[in-house]
Amino acid sequence: MARPLPRSFAVSVLTASLALTAALPASAEDDDALPAVLPRVETPALYDDGSGGNADADDPAIWRNTAHPDASLVVATAKEGGLRVYDLDARLVQSIAAPAGPGADDAPGRFNNVDLVHGLKLSTGRADLAVTTDRGNDRLRVYRIDPRSPGRPLTDVTDPAAAPIFSADQAEINEQRTAYGLATWTDKASGRTYALVSQRERTTVALLELTATAGGKVGYRKVRTLSLPSSFRLPNGTSWSPCAEPGELPQVEGMVVDPANGTLYAGQEDVGIWRIPATLTGAPQLLDAVREYGVPGTYDEATEECVSGSDPGYGGTRLSADVEGLTLVHEADGDGYLLASSQGDNTFAAYDRELGDDNEYEGGFRVGATATGPDGSEECDGAAALNAPLGSRFPDGLLVVQDGHDDAGEAEDRTATNFKFVDLGEVLTALDD
Repeated sequence: MARPLPRSFAVSVLTASLALTAALPASAEDDDALPAVLPRVETPALYDDGSGGNADADDPAIWRNTAHPDASLVVATAKEGGLRVYDLDARLVQSIAAPAGPGADDAPGRFNNVDLVHGLKLSTGRADLAVTTDRGNDRLRVYRIDPRSPGRPLTDVTDPAAAPIFSADQAEINEQRTAYGLATWTDKASGRTYALVSQRERTTVALLELTATAGGKVGYRKVRTLSLPSSFRLPNGTSWSPCAEPGELPQVEGMVVDPANGTLYAGQEDVGIWRIPATLTGAPQLLDAVREYGVPGTYDEATEECVSGSDPGYGGTRLSADVEGLTLVHEADGDGYLLASSQGDNTFAAYDRELGDDNEYEGGFRVGATATGPDGSEECDGAAALNAPLGSRFPDGLLVVQDGHDDAGEAEDRTATNFKFVDLGEVLTALDD
């Protein structure tokens, strides 16, 4: 049974966020001066229309084949288009449809975010898994990764009894305040494996324990939930909430857990990046805020847009809303980076991974366009990094980023998205310069 956190906890969260927000630097870095790294390859374009299967690229994860690194895979979500699996040349290996809703008038399956679990003990033996949030059906979907089946490496092993995460019934599921962002995590102390799942249009994050069930299937149980603030007291004494459609709260999507210390980093899209114990039992701290933090806004029903007021100057300097994909770069000495997609200005911010250095800002970069090959990344949703040799194609590791405006769509007069594959060594060099 889920155990909600007490009201006193929420108050302490707000107090912590205010203290950190007040301490944010006032001067902004010139984003145009940030170095650019170029993608080596890109996946085929996805089209979010009827003829394209309503496929919309969103979030990637990188699975390393330890026996044959050249045969490693990228698993990525395509929302209503389901899952896509690519090889290291960005060629399509497998396409998996999202399951339909239970009835013709019910919301269809929609895969939002994906993450990996390594070596989970199932009733049929240990396995690597790809876990995805099915926003349409408010559930997790779990797929076993089998390197012995190169043409169809993913097999659905979701327990059929898996229950909705946030919804009481199908009527609530159809309202789509459902499973959204995702990060998996294995607790080193207990050996138990969890998924942290955020709720669409709400500030809630749920901790779910993954459980092995009969026949090699995987289910889950809810442990507890945490709700981040939706309203903030500014230094001038006023109260501020990010502008949104009526009834919507500032949601979380991009999330990642540092396995070394069990720290969850969660991107509240219109607020900033939170640092939270992955157990959801400690007080969150605001690591960095978006530039738009504190800017008043009024929602215009006619245009379905927010009209912004004057900037009071309380925001951060590194991120422009939305904060989206978060991923970690691990280094052999225990150091590394937290990378965050700053969707509003098409950049990526890098923070020191070490808590002892208070996740200080280390620099930023862009994913630019090549002269004759892949274009760059714009309005990036999801990102994934792996700092390990991946065969001859990416011997220095790989960064995969979503591109919200692939150039292929301009040529065909359709909205196109895809994923760019970037040499991680080039990213690290850009950050070190």
